[in-house]
Amino acid sequence: MGEGCGVNGLVAYFGYGSLVNRDTHRTEIVGAYPARLKGWRRQWVRRDGESSRALLSVRRDPDSVIDGLLVVDRAENLAAVDQREERYRRVSLTPSDLELSAELPAGCSLYVYEASADQASVRLEIIQSYLDAVLQGFLREYGRAGVERFVRETEGFDATVIADRKTPGYPRAVRLEADEEAYFDALIMQKISDFAPFVR
Repeated sequence: MGEGCGVNGLVAYFGYGSLVNRDTHRTEIVGAYPARLKGWRRQWVRRDGESSRALLSVRRDPDSVIDGLLVVDRAENLAAVDQREERYRRVSLTPSDLELSAELPAGCSLYVYEASADQASVRLEIIQSYLDAVLQGFLREYGRAGVERFVRETEGFDATVIADRKTPGYPRAVRLEADEEAYFDALIMQKISDFAPFVR
């Protein structure tokens, strides 16, 4: 799999979950641009067969287009990103898969990370600190309309949310403003009827 970008040594990967939040990046990226990925649908999936914990993934769907962030990074950092996304496999994209206002360097290798979906019928558990990072990223890049589009278009939101905001379980947890907390909690309470952000 080619991992360079001509003489520039760059790669690009499409983030659709926590990678949309620039505060979660741990490599010194070259740039990041709001983008839309065609032919894929975002979904919550089971992290592994031993747990009910959920993570975000994508599946192919020719009728779907999803918002996200295209991150341009140095090829030498790709191994570190792969390690961050260790529960995912890196899938090659082509420029025609993207709707992007910015111009990419010629020949840049493009990727998206896809998790293996566990088909077991269990109610998924989303940890709030992970969800907070995702929602804050979409708020910053796309505004409230983008956050609400994310919630509406992502499959699998019939889940339990584990309120770990005060003691985050997500390793790249972010700090929220008070108005962000209130907005996110109200939005998720509309989507998940038994969501109680300060109970679990």
